Order: sequence, then C-alpha cells, then structure tokens
Amino acid sequence: MTAPAPPGLGHTFFEQLMVQRRVIGALLMREMLTRYGRRNIGFLWLFAEPMMVTVIVAALWTARGLHQLSDIPIVAFVIIGYSGIQLWRNMSRRCIDAIEPNRALLRHRPVKMLDIYLARMLLEVAGTTTSFALLCVIFLIFSNQISPPENILEVVFAWGLFVWFAMGLSLTLGALSELTTLVNKFWPPLIYILYPLSGAMFLVDALPHGFREIVLYIPLVHANEMLRDGFFGSHFVAHYDLSYLVSWCLGLSIVGLGLSYLTVEHRLS
Repeated sequence: MTAPAPPGLGHTFFEQLMVQRRVIGALLMREMLTRYGRRNIGFLWLFAEPMMVTVIVAALWTARGLHQLSDIPIVAFVIIGYSGIQLWRNMSRRCIDAIEPNRALLRHRPVKMLDIYLARMLLEVAGTTTSFALLCVIFLIFSNQISPPENILEVVFAWGLFVWFAMGLSLTLGALSELTTLVNKFWPPLIYILYPLSGAMFLVDALPHGFREIVLYIPLVHANEMLRDGFFGSHFVAHYDLSYLVSWCLGLSIVGLGLSYLTVEHRLS
C-alpha cells in the first residue's frame, strides 16, 4: 500500500501540477498586492510603468531627429529595444534576493523556492508583454509612426525566445544570489554595460565588420535582431543565429535549475 500524500500535495503528476498552479497563482496575487497595493490604479502599474518609460524614450529619440537617419520607424525601433531591456533587467532584479522577504512562505510544504522565482518572473513577463503589445497596437491605430509587422509569427517566436532567455538568466542570478553576495555587487553595474551592447540601440548591419563579430557573441543581440526582422526585415539585413540563441536559453535554464537545487541543499545542510 502507498503512504497517504501529505496535506496539500498529490500523488500523481497531474495532481502535483494542479497544486503548483494554485501555489504560483496565490504567490502572483500576493506579489501584485505587495508591490502595487489597491490604491490609485493598483496592478495596472504592472504594464503602465514600462509603457511610460518606453514612450518617453521614443519621444526623446524623435525630438533629437534620430528618425531622419533611417527609413526604419524610430518608434518601432525604440518599442522593440526598450521592451526587451525592461524584460531582462526587471526580471533579473526581482529574482535576486527574492527568497529572503518570502522566507516564511517556505514553511508551507507546497511552496518551493522555484515557485517564488516563477511567480516573480511570470509577473514581469505579463507586464512587459502587455506593455509591448499595447504600445504596438496604439501607435499602429493612432499614428503613422509604426507599421504592422511583416511576419507576425516571427515576432511572436522571437519574443518567446526573449522571455525564455530572460527567465533562464533571472533564475540563474536568483539562485546564485542565495549562494554568494557577489551577485548583488556585480550585476547592477553589468546591467549598465549590457544596455548599449544588448542590440537595443543599434543594428548589427550598421556596425564595422570587426565589431560586428564581437557583439554577435552576446545572445541578447540575436534576440533583438530576430525581433526586428519580424517587424521590418525588408528595411535592413538582420544578423542572428537561431541555434546559438536557443543554446543559450537552454543552457541558462539548465544552469539555473541546477543552482536552485544546490541552493536548497545548501539551506538544508
């Protein structure tokens, strides 16, 4: 005879999956209430904040006349670049030291460290994706500064890879931050170094050949190039390697999950 399952846990994979779904849903609600509260517009800040930042940057770039340097729509260029930046930047920040303020929740057996990371990552994915989609629709309907994507399937696929990469990166950094405090010291300045190198502010084809080969070692550049290719690929020559980007996404996911397991072992020892 099999032993009865602990309270709140299931025997089968499907039952355990339903338990984890309920746990992550509860953590999502808790995170939204803790972060945004119930006053003013509440959880709408989840996507209103990244929308405001992106619109301000687009207005600044347009005011400086950068839209006259190329036939590529500068608003679409900014929306793509800065939406991607906010995705991996905000997600990684939320996962670093995410366990400490939620330590009491780990006393409940159904709640695992990975659930806390997933809740925070999914919240950032929902906010940034909603902001990205709404900005595209708003500028498409109410202005002539953005055109419909040339390949909507490529846009969706590229954004999915962007999300996968950001989640793998954030999970790795979050688990590392539980093992060493060096992550808190080095990651913030590295973010500012990655800003200009991530491909959000330039086209690879416009770079000198030698520098082009160097930046293509950065996986974020491939994600940005693929996303832009789906939007306005006929206006420029995109440079990206899908297998290279997928390899990074898969590698970061494996490393992140492995480090999360090591973190649990470290806490139990």
